[in-house]
Amino acid sequence: MSSTTTTTTTTPQGPARRTPGRTRRRPDWRLRFGALSLIWGFSFLLIKVGTEGYAPFQVTLGRLAFGTAVLATAMAVRRERLPRGLRTWGHLAVAGFLLNALPFSLFAFAELTIPSTLAGICNATSPLWGMALSLVALSEDRPTRVRLAGLGVGFVGVLTVLGAWQGFEGLDARGTALALLASLSYPVGWIYVRRTLAGSPHSHLSLTGGQLLLATLQLAVVTALFTSTPTGLAVVPLLAIAALGTLGTGLAMLLQYGLVAEVGPTTGQMVTYFVPVIAAAAGVTILGERLTWSIPVGAVIVLAGAALTQVKPRSSG
Repeated sequence: MSSTTTTTTTTPQGPARRTPGRTRRRPDWRLRFGALSLIWGFSFLLIKVGTEGYAPFQVTLGRLAFGTAVLATAMAVRRERLPRGLRTWGHLAVAGFLLNALPFSLFAFAELTIPSTLAGICNATSPLWGMALSLVALSEDRPTRVRLAGLGVGFVGVLTVLGAWQGFEGLDARGTALALLASLSYPVGWIYVRRTLAGSPHSHLSLTGGQLLLATLQLAVVTALFTSTPTGLAVVPLLAIAALGTLGTGLAMLLQYGLVAEVGPTTGQMVTYFVPVIAAAAGVTILGERLTWSIPVGAVIVLAGAALTQVKPRSSG
């Protein structure tokens, strides 16, 4: 998740810098792929549990703080330094807002009124938003019939999830809109990063660490201004927030970048198609959320459309 950062595609921050030394043997990429799918899939359940004891901004602040701590530890182990230069930090501040502070907060507010299952499915619309935006913002991304068809199929899937033929009856419009806006924020952030930080001499870990640090500072200010100190300690929600930050944000980012570096962005992005399935299963089995037939059927249509938008055009010659 987005996540992740959580989400559902990679941030194009340029090639990671390789550091000399012995190569450590890592678990098979399929195991890490499965772990990342589970972590991001369960993130929506953890958000729901967190908001049962704390305000949405507090959930997001805790998530970012724990995630930043994980990346800071990884940077210390690998002897990485934070990026330098005011220009880079300015871009990271915008990226942290669009890719972390804003969508994480929107999902937390959304899950006050909608099931975690629906939030996970809304998250799966990010590739659709990304496809639509890239046609306008990225001149190198040329539309093809297949990708445009995927956009149309995905839109039908969204309408199916929302029960459009029933006049959106029983749907919490505000919560659903917030979740969809959160999903839109990710591709806006990716496009911004692609335009401003691609080719940076800094490593992925260094850039992401700086990005999360700035997002944490942003939420610290917002939380102090717009929320009050909790009157008591809600242990289970706090544990959910800790897991959301350490696993769903910090560890997930490390796994994601490792996967992309090893198997490429196309395979790495396929995590997107497993996250809503896991989110739905977790919401139904653990939280007892109810599913109408339109939600899983619509989710399948959304994922089919998202997959079509990722089909690359054939190179000529």
